[in-house]
Amino acid sequence: MSQIANSLPQTTTPGTTTNNTGSTSGTITQAEATTGIKQALNNGLQNSINTLSASNGFYGDALVKIMMPQEAQKVEQVLRSAGMGKLVDNFLMSLNRAAESAVKEAAPVFVNSLSQMTVTDAFNILLSSQQDAATSFFKRTTSATLTQKFSPIVESALGKNNVGTYWTQLTSAYNALPLSNNKVQTDLKAYVTQKAIDGLFVKVAGEELKIRQNIGGSRNSNVLQSVFGWVDKQK
Repeated sequence: MSQIANSLPQTTTPGTTTNNTGSTSGTITQAEATTGIKQALNNGLQNSINTLSASNGFYGDALVKIMMPQEAQKVEQVLRSAGMGKLVDNFLMSLNRAAESAVKEAAPVFVNSLSQMTVTDAFNILLSSQQDAATSFFKRTTSATLTQKFSPIVESALGKNNVGTYWTQLTSAYNALPLSNNKVQTDLKAYVTQKAIDGLFVKVAGEELKIRQNIGGSRNSNVLQSVFGWVDKQK
């Protein structure tokens, strides 16, 4: 958490003026807007990373659980019908464990993205009618780097979680059945990497929505209350 938190600028006290748009006139300063959106993103990211990197963070959450690759779904159907559901379950769990390991490495990528956010970006995000505008900003600015960062981590995690072994067992069992005609091949590293990134953004979007709608005390600082309270008045 400290990697992201430490990248935030010092919060301007609500009600003071640091430029031509002061809070005393019923608006917010540029510094407040930028700090507010960065703090909101920081909170959402940390909650998402902590949730997803925990045991069963992916596997126990239907929203982000990684299922069988589309091109291998027929394998799952055939093997389950043949009484080999346990083998499929072990494989799916190993995929999700790999994603849980990879997500822990997301924070530094987001720190870099936050450092590049401009005042214009901040106001566009705050005033957007899209409830996931901040998440969309992160998708746009971090997806390529996240893929590069996650890929070797996923590859390592796949090995530690015996994914290759389970995949070999699973495809071998399927290919040995008389019903199978074509050998199934899937790039598991690329698949899990993308699913890990997708799952992270699903959670970040959920956290952003909480702050925008002030659900469950999610505006847990003066700057969040000030900035998003101002945003509420613009609607």
